[in-house]
Amino acid sequence: MGGNFFGNYYDVVSLLLFGIGFAILIIDRNLVKKVLGLNIAGAAVYLFLAAKGFVEGRAAPVIVDGIQDASAYVNPIPAGLILTGIVITVSVTAFSVALIINLFKRYETLDLDEIMLKVSREEEE
Repeated sequence: MGGNFFGNYYDVVSLLLFGIGFAILIIDRNLVKKVLGLNIAGAAVYLFLAAKGFVEGRAAPVIVDGIQDASAYVNPIPAGLILTGIVITVSVTAFSVALIINLFKRYETLDLDEIMLKVSREEEE
C-alpha cells in the first residue's frame, strides 16, 4: 500500500487528534466539551488535508521566473478547502455557543442528559 505508517507523522498525529475529538464528542455529556471535541476533530481533518496537499520541492502556485509548468507548483485546492473549512468551523462554533448559552439560561445546566430530562418533563405537562 504506501510507506511506513509511523513514518508519516502528520497522518499519525491527525488520526490521534481525530480520535480524541471524536471520543470527546461521543462520550462527554457537557455541551461545551462536545463543541471543543468537534473543533479538535475538525483541526485533525485540516492537518490531514494540509499534509496531503504539501509536495516536497514544489513552490506555491504563483508564477515566478516564467515557470508555467504545473508540475513545479503545489495544488492549491487543499489550501482552499482548509480555509473554507476553518470559516465554516468558526461559524458553527459561534452558533453552537449561542445555542448553549440559551439552553443554560433556560435549564441552568450544561449536561445533555439533564436537559433532555427537563425537556421531556416539560412536554408531559
